[in-house]
Amino acid sequence: MSLPPVHCTKCSRLGGVSRWEPDAVGRLQTAAFELFAERGYERTTIAEIAARAGLTKRSFFNHFADKREVLFGPISELQREVVAREIAACPAEVPPLEAVVQGLQVAADTVFEGLREAADRRRRIIEANPELHERELSKRAALTDVVADALCTRGIDRETAQLTARAGVLLQQTAMERWTRSADDRPLRAYLSEALRSLHAVVATPRT
Repeated sequence: MSLPPVHCTKCSRLGGVSRWEPDAVGRLQTAAFELFAERGYERTTIAEIAARAGLTKRSFFNHFADKREVLFGPISELQREVVAREIAACPAEVPPLEAVVQGLQVAADTVFEGLREAADRRRRIIEANPELHERELSKRAALTDVVADALCTRGIDRETAQLTARAGVLLQQTAMERWTRSADDRPLRAYLSEALRSLHAVVATPRT
């Protein structure tokens, strides 16, 4: 899953010759996804990913700490940055959970739009490889912490901020699963709105 708004341009020296690497992150991620689909995650090596992308192993490690980070790295970081910024900038009168969803929707538009197929492939790779589940959970926890911190800057107490952040990340997870599995062309932000409405409906259901 490459990042459309981010273009990484680095120059490395190979045998004394300068070599430009436009959008190296995107090329490496595309190559990795292709190889994971062809050979499986476990059987794909970093050297093979770099070679498929037309780069070197050194170039790979310039952008990713290990093979797992191809699935979890830059796009997760960018999402956290966007969400935190948008929550903090949301008007004070907007309720906390709605502010979180608005932040997630902006991230959906700027980070994930146009990447449904890649997101679906990423989801299937993670589901098929148990060793990746823990990393996925840690990334969700990192997003939860960022959301909670952003809510605290709005004057929300820490306990309420944590609860709201967990609810928001659950909504995001639900929306992503529905979006990647769906055959229609609605954007991810629509699924986030739908998930929020579903949560409101459940909370509003009177007790019997």
